[in-house]
Amino acid sequence: MKKFGFVTVVTLLLASCGQGQQMSESAMQEERDSLQRIINEKDVELNDIMSTFDEVQEGIRRINEAEGRVTIADASPESASNKEVIRENMKFIREAMQQNRDMIAQLKEKLRKSTFNADKLKKTVENLQAQIDAQNTHIQELEATLAEKDAQLAAQGEQINALNENVNTLTEENKQKTATVATQEKQLNAAWFVFGTKNELKEQKILQNGDVLRDGDFNKDYFTQIDIRYDKLIKFYSKSATILSSHPSGTYQMVKDSKGLYELHITDPTKFWSTSKYLVVQVK
Repeated sequence: MKKFGFVTVVTLLLASCGQGQQMSESAMQEERDSLQRIINEKDVELNDIMSTFDEVQEGIRRINEAEGRVTIADASPESASNKEVIRENMKFIREAMQQNRDMIAQLKEKLRKSTFNADKLKKTVENLQAQIDAQNTHIQELEATLAEKDAQLAAQGEQINALNENVNTLTEENKQKTATVATQEKQLNAAWFVFGTKNELKEQKILQNGDVLRDGDFNKDYFTQIDIRYDKLIKFYSKSATILSSHPSGTYQMVKDSKGLYELHITDPTKFWSTSKYLVVQVK
């Protein structure tokens, strides 16, 4: 009985030691799991922060590229396509700058709540903030330059419009002067001729009592106007033609055409018309 009792006690002690060992291993596993969760959480938190870092840096790079496109396009801003490029890129830059400012604010908030010893990360955020601030200053200078150039172009456009108006005014004045000169020259070089039978000339008071154009009371509408610079041949369509008005000899020839009809060839127009600008010819 004593032997049985000893065995029983030993058995109970061994069982109790096994249970204690099992409990210790379970606690360790829980501790390991807890640590792993903490590590995983910190990995997620760090990856989130680094992802935001990358987005800010990518935003800075894209802004620099857009700024370069604005600078290139600004070399010749008169082009409509270049102006559109500038507008689109400046719009993109403003939006990207705002996104970067928002992400920097998010980073600062994440680091404030973070359990990391984040001095290096905070320093990186400060460097990014400094880059964005410098970039913002540069963009403001670029916008001011573009605004100044727009004002210059607007002023130049007004000057060009004023010059165009002046040119148009001068052109119109020149046209009017040219037309006036042409009219005056036409008047200076105008002459009139008429031919008709004796009775016809009398009816129009061109011939009165044997005198030609005795006074101004004759029918001027019966005459045909010509330009003495160009009209040097006048046909009378008659086999009998006599010049009644006075014109210097040697300045013309009365000849017959192939049909025997008279025509006047003026050989010296200036002298021919010097005594009278009216030519009167009597025909039968």
